[in-house]
Amino acid sequence: MRSSRTPIGRLLCLLIPVVGLNAFSFDYAGHRMINQLALASLPGEFPDFVQQVDAAERIAFLAGEPDRWRNTSDATLQHLNKPDHYLDIEYLEPLGFDVNALPPFRYEFAMKLAEARKKNGNKFPTVDPRNNRDHTNEQVGFLPWSIDEYFSKIKSAFSYLKAYEESGTPDEISNARQNVIQYMGVLGHFVGDAAQPLHTTKHFNGWLGDNPNGYTTSRGFHSWIDGGYINKVRLQLDELVLRVRPAQLLRSPAAAVAEPDVFSESMKYVLAQHELVEPLYRLDKAGRLTPGNPQGREGRKFFEQQYLVAAQMLGNLWFTAWKEAPPDNYLRSYLARRKLRTSNNGS
Repeated sequence: MRSSRTPIGRLLCLLIPVVGLNAFSFDYAGHRMINQLALASLPGEFPDFVQQVDAAERIAFLAGEPDRWRNTSDATLQHLNKPDHYLDIEYLEPLGFDVNALPPFRYEFAMKLAEARKKNGNKFPTVDPRNNRDHTNEQVGFLPWSIDEYFSKIKSAFSYLKAYEESGTPDEISNARQNVIQYMGVLGHFVGDAAQPLHTTKHFNGWLGDNPNGYTTSRGFHSWIDGGYINKVRLQLDELVLRVRPAQLLRSPAAAVAEPDVFSESMKYVLAQHELVEPLYRLDKAGRLTPGNPQGREGRKFFEQQYLVAAQMLGNLWFTAWKEAPPDNYLRSYLARRKLRTSNNGS
């Protein structure tokens, strides 16, 4: 075990009494575990308020928040939230999109998608209005946009937190830190979703269409992965946390001066997980996702790696948001004027 003076050792000391060592799935417990592993990746220079017991627990708890939004019956909230959890990549190229050159602006993409559907409607599944109460079946998903947008919210929160830490009141500093914690926790959910390959494909719940390889068509496949198989293999937080690497900035050496293109990095991350869709189906076909199979260790290793991949990406996003957060000059100017007024009134 590493010294408790390291970020990982410190995190274990904080989390083990709170949640124990086991986490089971890409359901709440699995998303929670990914956020915990990402916290362990943060270097010592990262603001230490996020590692305090209450903050670390809230960041872990918020990993499940976007799925809690899915539990409401309000169609408007479902319309807003549901497409944020996936991207059906197979539909993009037939609709005329280059997956390596998607626009970083959500609504620009949505408009182009609508135009592409009119032009190439026969290449997209017909929408049955009887099963489309929340009007999301026309979408292919917004997962990389969700990741990029929450990154920007964290970056903004760090910008104004820095201003409050310079000249704000204790309450303002506390509130600003709570906002950082909120956005960090929620971002973790979408990064975790992308690491579950079924969130990147039209084959999200059993294989669709031509199936020459004989993959499962079970409509229980997704739930089996999220809440069945992983629940049985019992991934261990204390084992995985020792394999976490320190978070790094999301920028290539060639872009050492320019700001990172986080949307492009998010899209690369989603595409890399999409490459694992067929390997996951092959594991299932070979019985590697069947608990008790002597060769089942292969399936366990697959998901251990995906938890770590998600945690590293999340830690990198958090770290980059903090490092790249510019001064909030508008707020700093306001706080300077407020301080001056207070000083003049007191003189």
